[in-house]
Amino acid sequence: MHSIKEDSIVIRFEDGTITECSSAIIIPEKAIVEAGYIKTLTTNSTAHSKHEFQAITQMALFKFQENELGLKTFNGPFTIQCKNEIETVTAGVLVLLDSQGDLHIIGSPGQNVNKLLQLAHRFCTRWVRLDI
Repeated sequence: MHSIKEDSIVIRFEDGTITECSSAIIIPEKAIVEAGYIKTLTTNSTAHSKHEFQAITQMALFKFQENELGLKTFNGPFTIQCKNEIETVTAGVLVLLDSQGDLHIIGSPGQNVNKLLQLAHRFCTRWVRLDI
């Protein structure tokens, strides 16, 4: 049985797979039309979280473009739970930072992963710049 840490973000896939992480960026397919659909979740709720997300999206984008980080695909919807918040995603990309600090990109087949990562990076960069 998989024991889940109380302070982690939990992702459940349709096939029963469960993954945990400390930070996640949900980039649904509909973010191509409206970036406001991008969601960020972290267990480290601090004032610097937006800087962490900007760094995560930048690293994920660059590593993906340089073929240093591949896409793990999933079929069907998945749910992501952080504290009392639950989100269901049917199509898109999920960028995860696990508890060891490793990045993962998970997406549904047929997604324009590069485009979605660019949108998330731009979204997080604008968020950071609003405070400067």
